[in-house]
Amino acid sequence: MKRLKMTPSEAIVETLLAENVDHICGIVGSAFMDMLDLFPTAGIKFIPVRHEQSAAHMEDAYCRVSGRCGVVVGQNGPGITNMVTSVAAANMGHTPLVIISPSAGTPTIGWDGFQECDQVSVFRAITKAVVRVPHPKRAADCLRTAFRIAYADRGAVLYDIPRDYFYGELEDKILKPPQYRVDARGCGSIEQLDRAAELLSKAKNPVIVSGRGVVDADALDIVKAIAEHLTAPVAVTYLHNDAFYGDHPLFVGPIGYMGSKAAMKILAKADVMLAIGTRLSVFGTLPQYDINYFPENAKIIQVDINPKHIARTHPIEVGIIGDAKEASAEIMRRLKAMDKGRKPDAKRLEVVAKEKEIWEKEIVDLAMVDGNPINPRRVLLEISRALPANAIVTTDIGNVASTANSYLKFTQPRRHIAALTFGNTGFAYPAALGAQLADPKAPVVAIIGDGAWGMSLHEVSTAVEHNIPVVACVFRNMWWGAEAKNQVDFYNNRFIGVDIPTPESFVPAAKALGANSLQVNRPQDIREAFESCINNRKPTVLEFLVDGKQLAPPFRKDALALPTRLLPKYAHLDHRNW
Repeated sequence: MKRLKMTPSEAIVETLLAENVDHICGIVGSAFMDMLDLFPTAGIKFIPVRHEQSAAHMEDAYCRVSGRCGVVVGQNGPGITNMVTSVAAANMGHTPLVIISPSAGTPTIGWDGFQECDQVSVFRAITKAVVRVPHPKRAADCLRTAFRIAYADRGAVLYDIPRDYFYGELEDKILKPPQYRVDARGCGSIEQLDRAAELLSKAKNPVIVSGRGVVDADALDIVKAIAEHLTAPVAVTYLHNDAFYGDHPLFVGPIGYMGSKAAMKILAKADVMLAIGTRLSVFGTLPQYDINYFPENAKIIQVDINPKHIARTHPIEVGIIGDAKEASAEIMRRLKAMDKGRKPDAKRLEVVAKEKEIWEKEIVDLAMVDGNPINPRRVLLEISRALPANAIVTTDIGNVASTANSYLKFTQPRRHIAALTFGNTGFAYPAALGAQLADPKAPVVAIIGDGAWGMSLHEVSTAVEHNIPVVACVFRNMWWGAEAKNQVDFYNNRFIGVDIPTPESFVPAAKALGANSLQVNRPQDIREAFESCINNRKPTVLEFLVDGKQLAPPFRKDALALPTRLLPKYAHLDHRNW
C-alpha cells in the first residue's frame, strides 16, 4: 500500500471516511476550520447544534441505533468542555464515541490564553482513553487508535490535537478498519460454556436476563431460541426494553425502577439465571415495589464482553467473557445436543401468562384513573398502544420518563434509547434527533418532562434546520416530579426548588422556532393527536398537560432517610416532631 503525501487535516478526513463516517455533530470553531473546509468535498455532513452537549447525546443515540461509532467536534476550551455531561453519559452507557478535541496551539500552551483548557485532564475520568496527537505526522495513526479503543472498550475516547497540528505535511497510508481493529470477539471459554449449558439443562426454573449487549450483538434471535428450548421467561435489563421481543409469550418485561412486577415475581423464583450482555448493575437490580426480586440463591451464568463486568456486582457460578451472540449460539448448540426431544413446559407458560395478565391489568387500571387535567400514565398508555412497530422511543430522566418503563414494549431491537446510568436530564430530545439520523424512515418519539425540556428545547431549531421529523412529547406538570415526590415522602411536603414556573404553553415557543406544535389537555384527545403528529413527518412538539400530583414512587428509596435535626432552630423539621 502506497504512502500518500497529505496534510494532517486531509489525513484525519480520509481516516473518517475509511471508518464510514458520513456526518459529524458539533458547533463550528476556528480551531478545526481547516478540517471542516474539507467536509463538503469528502461527503461528510457537518450538523450544527445549538449547544455542544446536544451533539454527543445525538451521536450516542446514533451509535445505539446504527451500530456505528459516533463522532463529535467542538472549539477548543468551552466548546469541548460543554460536552462533558453528554460524553460522560455515553461512556457510562457503553456507547462508542470519538470526540475530536482541538486544544490550544503548541506555541501558546501554558499561557492561559484565549479558550485554553487542559481538556485531557478534564476528560480522562469520563472516557475510556485519551489519545493525544504528539506530532502532526501522527494525526491519522492516533485517530485510528481512538476508533480502535472506542469499539474495543465500548465507550468514549478523546482525540486531542493541538489546533496548529491540523496544518503541515505528512506521508501516511490510509488503512481500512480491518487493518487496525478487530470487531469479532469470540464465544468465550469452552469449559465455561460447557458448564453453563449443563446448569441450564438441569435447571427447574431457569430465567434469562437480556441486556444491552444482546442488542449491540444482534443476538435477540439466538436468545429467543434458548428461551424457547428451556421454556425460560426472559426479563430485560433496566431501560433496555428492546432487548427481547415484547410480543413473545416468554417475555416478562423489564426489571429495575418502574419495571414489571411480572418479571420481578418470576425472577425471584429462579434457580438458574442466564444473564446475557449485562453487567447486572447495582441500581438496575435494586428491590422495587418492596419486592426484593433478585434471586440471591440462584446460580448465575453471566455473559459479558468486558471481563471487568463479570461478577462485579453479584457473585456468579459461571462467567463467560465473550460476544453475546457467539456465546449464546454455543450455549444453544450444547443444549440441543443434551436435550434432544425436550418439549415446552406448558405449566410454566401458564404461570408467565398469568403474571403478565395481572401486571398488565394493574398498569392499565392505574392509567385509567382520572387526572387533573390528564393522568400522565394515561398518556404513556395511549402512546404505547399507538406506536408503530418500527418506532424508536427516547426517554429522559424524571418521573414521567421513568414511569414509561412500565408501558413501553418493542418487537424490534435498537428501538429504546434511554438516558442510562449517568442519569442526566436533557438527553431525550437530542438523542431522538440522532436516532432519526441513524434510521430516517422510522418514526421517532421523545418522552420528556418539562424540566428536561427546559434543557433541550433550543434544539428544536436544529430539527427544523435539518428537517428532522422527531415528535417531542412534553409532559408539562410545572415541577420536577421525581424530586417533588421525595419531598412528599421524606420532607413532609416542604417543597423547595421543585417548581418550574412556565408560560401558559410551550406551543408558541416551538412554533416560533419553526416546528409544528399543539397542546392536549383532554385524555380523549391523546391518541388522535399523537397519531396525527407521527404521520405528519415534521419536527413537532406535542405538549400534554398532566397532573403533577400523580407521581411514581421515590426514585431512590435506598438513598434517602427521614430527616433528623439536632440544633434547636431546626427541631420543627425533625420527622419525630411532625
